[in-house]
Amino acid sequence: MSRPFRGSAGFARPENALKRADELETIGQKAAALQTLHDVICSKKNRTWSKTFEAIMLRHVELCVDLKKRILAKEALSQYRNMCHLVNISSLEEVIKHFLKRAADKAEEAQAKAAAVTLDVEDLEEDASPEDLMLSYVSGEKNKDRTDRELVTPWFRFLWESYRSVLEILRTNPKLEPLYAMTATKAFHFCLQYKRTTEFKRLCDILRQHLMNLVNKFREQRDAGPESMTMHLESRFEQLRVACELELWGEAFRSVEDIQQLIALTKKTPKQPQLASYYTRLTQIFAVSDSPLYHAFAWLKLFSFARQHGRGLVPSDYQQMATSVLLAALAILPYERGPVAAMRTGAATSDAAAAEQEKERANRMATILGFAVDAKKDARSLLTRQALLATINSSNLLALVPVEVRAIHDALSQDFNPLELCNKLTPLLEKLPELAAVPLSGAAPVRTVALDKYVPSLKQAAVLRLLKQLSEVYNVMRIGELAAMVPFYTFAEVEAVVVDAVKYDYLQMRVDHRNGTLHFGTQQVESDRIRGHVASVAKRLAKAMAMIHLLPQPLPAAEAARREAIIRAARDTLEGEHLKAVARKMAIEKKKEEAERALFEAEQMEAQRKAQLQRAQELAEDKRRREEAARREADRLQREMEEREQEELRAHLGARNIKVKEGEKLEKTAVIKDLMSERIKEQQELERRMARFAKNMDHLERARREEEASYLEVAWKERQEMDRAYWEAAQVEASRLHRQAWEIDIEEKKRLAYMVPDKENFKGLIMQRRDAEFQALRRERERRMAEMRQQRKYEREIARRKAYVTRCRSEVDQRLRELEEQQRREDEARKKAEEAERQRKLDEAVIKQRAREEEIDRRKKTEERIGQSTVPLPSAAASSGGKFIPIHMRRQMDAAAGSGGGAPPQAMAPAEEDGGGWRRRGPEAPPPVRDYPPRDYPPRDRWRSSDHDRDMAPRDMPPRDMPLRDGPQAPSVGKFVPPALRNRQDGGPPPAGSAPPPSSGGAYRPPNRR
Repeated sequence: MSRPFRGSAGFARPENALKRADELETIGQKAAALQTLHDVICSKKNRTWSKTFEAIMLRHVELCVDLKKRILAKEALSQYRNMCHLVNISSLEEVIKHFLKRAADKAEEAQAKAAAVTLDVEDLEEDASPEDLMLSYVSGEKNKDRTDRELVTPWFRFLWESYRSVLEILRTNPKLEPLYAMTATKAFHFCLQYKRTTEFKRLCDILRQHLMNLVNKFREQRDAGPESMTMHLESRFEQLRVACELELWGEAFRSVEDIQQLIALTKKTPKQPQLASYYTRLTQIFAVSDSPLYHAFAWLKLFSFARQHGRGLVPSDYQQMATSVLLAALAILPYERGPVAAMRTGAATSDAAAAEQEKERANRMATILGFAVDAKKDARSLLTRQALLATINSSNLLALVPVEVRAIHDALSQDFNPLELCNKLTPLLEKLPELAAVPLSGAAPVRTVALDKYVPSLKQAAVLRLLKQLSEVYNVMRIGELAAMVPFYTFAEVEAVVVDAVKYDYLQMRVDHRNGTLHFGTQQVESDRIRGHVASVAKRLAKAMAMIHLLPQPLPAAEAARREAIIRAARDTLEGEHLKAVARKMAIEKKKEEAERALFEAEQMEAQRKAQLQRAQELAEDKRRREEAARREADRLQREMEEREQEELRAHLGARNIKVKEGEKLEKTAVIKDLMSERIKEQQELERRMARFAKNMDHLERARREEEASYLEVAWKERQEMDRAYWEAAQVEASRLHRQAWEIDIEEKKRLAYMVPDKENFKGLIMQRRDAEFQALRRERERRMAEMRQQRKYEREIARRKAYVTRCRSEVDQRLRELEEQQRREDEARKKAEEAERQRKLDEAVIKQRAREEEIDRRKKTEERIGQSTVPLPSAAASSGGKFIPIHMRRQMDAAAGSGGGAPPQAMAPAEEDGGGWRRRGPEAPPPVRDYPPRDYPPRDRWRSSDHDRDMAPRDMPPRDMPLRDGPQAPSVGKFVPPALRNRQDGGPPPAGSAPPPSSGGAYRPPNRR
């Protein structure tokens, strides 16, 4: 027999736990295997999902199902949901599907086993065994019921609890909504398959509570999307179908309300098959709930939906559904029953709350039936028999129904023939089952149409219409005559109908059984029915007269003339009377329109005022409610805190055996003060007792030690003697054993002495072989080490070279970047210098130009002043040619003219005696300004070679001895030539301080570049 498993230690890996569970399950300890897997799943250190945990969960749920451990399964599924809802939600879906499938399989297996046990009877001729008879007498149950309770019921209970647990686990996560809807659908099918009505009601309540929580969360946090609501809506349609099939009509109607609530939240129209099924279920619900009005409206909605969206419907389908709509409408009683009728007849007109409740009920029913109704308006006018019949007539539905059904409609809504009404309807009502026998196609929203269920209601409606018409014609009637008019009812049944109609104020009549008569109440003479009846009587009398007098009699001459004159006068005044009538009608219509417009405007203003007032009241009421809710919440929290405090105080007092009266309110400070004082007293008492105990223990310990001193000394001496004797005996025994072992060793040495040479020879061979192997391994190792050293040396050399190349490249790149940056800075500085020099030259040229212009103006004034006194020389005027001539030039020209004319002197052409300049400067001219940079600009690039300097193109700079070109050129020179080159061309030596000429041909280079 195997030892039971006492628990599992912590596993380093989950796979080990799975293996351990397999081993335990193999030896039959399923509970221990389940506990092992449960500990691994619920462990706090396992919070990261992996595929192994999915295998563990699958095995875990299998063991939970086998052992019916629902609570363990719920805990494990909760932990697994937290583990994988952010990583792999499909894994949780697979585990839950496997769990539910295994539980369902176990339930089906138990049911099959119970059926096999029921059918397994040893003797078919034996009625029952004595045990079965005794059990039947004692418990009153049958054998099958007991078998089901023992075998099937536990598994059904486990399966139901599994569905509940899974729904509770999945309801909080929006990502798990599809799995939640799938689980709810499986739970519905479970209830339907096994006819579990109680579980179905609980399931509906659970889903309704979950939906309420979700709606509240959606309103507060806005984290539930339309997709989630759509899934809940589909689940509610399935819930409605299952409720109708289980004939739980109360749950079916609550499911309809849930569907309307979800449609209002999602703002989406459901799918067409769902709407068709919805209206079909509504017809069933209202038929069972004895609401013929809502039943007829549901049939009308179903027929309209099928006409608009139906595909594949044949004419017979439309005919059957139209017949159902018309018969359902005709089966509605012409009056209402219950408190609604009492309210409308004046019995409860003062009850405003009941009226408001009825209004809300009518609006709710209109919403359920698919009508768009404003919550502030009354929908009771929409849901009436008259409105339904008007809709049927306007939609041309009568053209689709058979002739017999149309005849029933005419008899119950149009014809006035009370004496033959019921006799005419009797054969028509008998044909309704034959009309319902026509099969419907597969595309129809309903499978069958039961027309015979409307026959009782149609008979009652026919009797009521008969009595209503008789009350308009007769005042008194015999009971026998009325019974003869109604062949399908006895008078007792007719009397019950009469009592019900009189109770709800539809008829005014009484039955006199003593005289055997019926007395109808007085009717208004000016009613529409009486006026129409009198007109119909006149028409019928005219027909009778025409039938009696077939041939017209000739009129006398005077009467004929008078009639002719009347007709002629009527023809003459017909047009005028017609125009007057038209004008009067137009005036009346105009006044009515104005009155209606004024009334409409007044109603609009009143409605706006009421809306504003209602809005203000709603805001104030909302504010008051919020404040009241906040106050109530604060009071509740305060009460809870006080109650908790009272409970704590009572618990403290109860722990100290202090009695408290029931309902007595305790003060926290007083209780704490009492407890503290009591605790202090207890502490002081404890300290006093401890002091007394310590004193007593001190005296006792001192006395004990004084008394035991002599005994301890005697015992110590005895123990020394015993120890010495034991030691001596032990030494003797050890010597003897040592001597004996030495002698045995000597004998063994003598016996093995002849083997020493062989051992030495074998040892030498072994050592030689090992030495040879060692030397070979050492040489191999040295060779490998040498190769490794060479390889590492080569790699180091390669690495050094690569590092050197990389370093050189980086230095070159850095130097190039520095040179480019330096060149850029030099170019920018040169450009700035050139721009500054150009600006200075422009400024000097502007100053010189301004000075020249002033000089010209001054000279002109002087010449004008001189010209007034003397006439200018012709030669000077001729030589000037109307141009400005400087004063020194003019003086030279005057001197030449005075000496006899001719060409100007040679000294005037070139300016060689000017010290190397190309223009003679006047005494007022400023000294020349050199426009070349200093000798050290730009700085020489030290790293450039001399060949590079020699091959570089010269910079675009003027020579250092070049004067400013701010004056006119000499007339003998067409191009500027430096003085050094000009002297060289003339054959003279270069001037002192000038740069030497270039060694070879080429462009000019400044001195700092030579």
